[in-house]
Amino acid sequence: MAAPAPQRTAARGVKNGTNVSLATATDPADLTATANELLASLMLRPWGQVSPSVYETGRLVSLAPWLTGHGERIGYLVRTQRPDGSWGAPDGYGLVPTLSATEGILAALTRSDPGIGRDRLLETAERGLKVLGGWLKERLDLPDMPAIEHIVPSLVSLINQHLAELGAGHEPLPLPEGMTYDTLRLVREWIKSGAEVPEKLLHALEIAGAEAAGAPGIRPTPIGTIGASPAATAAWLGRPEAGSGGSPDGEPARQHLEAVVRLHGGPVPVGLPITVFERSWVLSWLVRAGVPVEVPPEMLADIRAAIGPEGTPAGYGLPADADTTSVALYTLSLAGAPYEPDCLWRFRSGTHFATWPGEQGTSVSVNAHVLDAFGQYVARRPDAAPRYAETIADLSAWIGERQQPDGSWTDRWHASPYYATVSCALSLDEFGGPGAAPAVRAAAEWVLSTQRPDGSWGRWEGTAEETAYAMQVLLLTEGRDDPRRIEAADRGLAYLAGSTGGEHPPLWHDKDLYAPFAITRAAVIASSYLAARAAVTS
Repeated sequence: MAAPAPQRTAARGVKNGTNVSLATATDPADLTATANELLASLMLRPWGQVSPSVYETGRLVSLAPWLTGHGERIGYLVRTQRPDGSWGAPDGYGLVPTLSATEGILAALTRSDPGIGRDRLLETAERGLKVLGGWLKERLDLPDMPAIEHIVPSLVSLINQHLAELGAGHEPLPLPEGMTYDTLRLVREWIKSGAEVPEKLLHALEIAGAEAAGAPGIRPTPIGTIGASPAATAAWLGRPEAGSGGSPDGEPARQHLEAVVRLHGGPVPVGLPITVFERSWVLSWLVRAGVPVEVPPEMLADIRAAIGPEGTPAGYGLPADADTTSVALYTLSLAGAPYEPDCLWRFRSGTHFATWPGEQGTSVSVNAHVLDAFGQYVARRPDAAPRYAETIADLSAWIGERQQPDGSWTDRWHASPYYATVSCALSLDEFGGPGAAPAVRAAAEWVLSTQRPDGSWGRWEGTAEETAYAMQVLLLTEGRDDPRRIEAADRGLAYLAGSTGGEHPPLWHDKDLYAPFAITRAAVIASSYLAARAAVTS
């Protein structure tokens, strides 16, 4: 299932993320000023700065043709289709966005939506169907994405319904090997029954189809969102003229969607708001690298207030998770405001921690962040060391055991091994003890061996984000004074400084790949600052 490099999305401008250019200065004072501007932007746009999603936009084309920006969303899908007919990134990442975009275009065709060029839509749909037909006849190696086992059957079923209605002569699309409609039917029956729906499932409520509209066991949050997802919110809202099953909550949900579509002028992100997630990651990248930023006290207060007995979610409408909770706790300790990490114990699963209780699968980056949270808390509160020492040792060993033979790590929450590797290498270096040193050295050697000729790093192509992670492995771990590391980081800094920076590829896992602009921007600033300081002192 080959495909070109991942689609890039605009990374500057108020609508498309941060209005600070990705091109990076090499003077520490300038970088500090840029970091403070970034922090100010977080306070101005508290819902978060996230790339638009092909998957989520396709769902709104299908579910909410009445919503402001419908034509712009269809135009976005047509415009972002690749020459081969697909959408999305290589290595199996293209299946979900290609299914969603194709289904959205077919839905517009079956409704005969006004004001849209039918011939162009037919051509777009045909190209999407052709590539899907080829992929689904093969054995697919799909990435571990949230709800993919439900999303794919739901979209294949919808596409086949459209094909039957249009009478286009296409054979029905098959499901990928190993997937069935059985679980999807159970989910829909559960929602139809009015039973309480787990928060985790709400994020992908659109898989329930017609059963989602006004479902009695579901209510929007006070800001109007369902599961922090535009698609889930639109699925619950249904047809506005139907009054969402008579629910008085329909109007806040519609107002929320109207606010979300304005962010990108029609297309929508896969998850919003992401307030705690964004602020915690941005601050942790900057402060860990030693960038002397002025942290707004109200930002720290908001992070602290978001941590409850069960932890904190990435954003309003999502369940609490160990990843966001850990990074939030780590950030508070880094900033000199440590908070007891008791809430993390509910995520423990043997010698490691789950993203959510009962999670299927494991994540090395989540466990690295839990290690950061415990380790930094103990560093600030040494009297707490006896309580956390055994867990810190267990986590260090568990993370080390999952290192790849080449020295890298891979993870279920990010497409790039550089993200998993920087998460694990930094936590092991700082809190893993002497026994973790060989794993950290191996990670640095892997980074050195995979630098591209232009000074960048990246899974599919060189990117600023992945280059930033690689540079942090080199400059924030033991051995940072190695001349090879200094030289490689200097080349990385030249790549970052010379980048025009108008584009940024989505690499983070959700229902679709996405780019959290402020977070990736913070990683680039932090790494540039480290390299600039290293150049001055070497």
